[in-house]
Amino acid sequence: MKILTCSAQLQHLEGILRKSLPLALPVFGAVLNINRGNPGHFEVLVDKWPEFGAMLARPSGEVPVNDGYWNTQAAFYRDLGAYRELLETPGCLRWDAAFTLIGIQDGLATVSQDLAGRKGVELDIVEYYSYWHPDPSTVPEPRPAPGVRVGSLSPSHVDLLNETWPYGGNARSRRFLAEILGRFPQVCLQDGGGQPIAWVLTDHFGTSTHSYTLPEHRRRGHMQVALTLAAQRAQARGFPTFGHTALGNRPMQRLQELLGHQRLPGVCCYILHNPGLHRDGP
Repeated sequence: MKILTCSAQLQHLEGILRKSLPLALPVFGAVLNINRGNPGHFEVLVDKWPEFGAMLARPSGEVPVNDGYWNTQAAFYRDLGAYRELLETPGCLRWDAAFTLIGIQDGLATVSQDLAGRKGVELDIVEYYSYWHPDPSTVPEPRPAPGVRVGSLSPSHVDLLNETWPYGGNARSRRFLAEILGRFPQVCLQDGGGQPIAWVLTDHFGTSTHSYTLPEHRRRGHMQVALTLAAQRAQARGFPTFGHTALGNRPMQRLQELLGHQRLPGVCCYILHNPGLHRDGP
């Protein structure tokens, strides 16, 4: 097991992961952020180097034991056995803490279920469809509706974000949203008074997240504009355009398909370990 700290190694890893898209999208986005100033204070853990078989992109340093938002890690493997061995390596994961593993490969859930069963650890697995756009430059130029302008969210909007996020509503989710709002790009559409009406955030993995339009402003094309702007800006930074959509969210699925996003085979799993700890405490 090895934490990659050398910039040359991380640049080399970026090139390897680029050739493994789209399955490597979450870890690829994390490595891109690390190699561009590391605003999320992340690190990369591999089973070995340079011929790695599995890797995790995760927060560096100490993390709260009851915060599955903060302690979210992206996983990718080239060898499923190597991935299992990495997770079993002492010091790789804190099995007495709440943490979330995410990834697009089928084997991630299988390994977590097996190891958690043997360790007596509870799991909460949520599945999403993953969409990515191979060439955002082909999307037509967005045109905001009359009276709507492109702006940005500010720290004063964190409570609004927390109230409208399906996974929010608590102090830990608020801290997490404030974290990604302050460190990663976002797109916001505002009304004539400067109030947010639709937005798209970006997280540590380069994922478009918490894409939302206020109910009273829906069915007016605002999310189409916001997603297009987010894709264009991601491409300009050299990042892929991708996100995860709830299995039952047909309106968002149809919109992404309209914009040329491709749905990847299978599902992306968010695997929360020790959800009881995640629910406890402030």
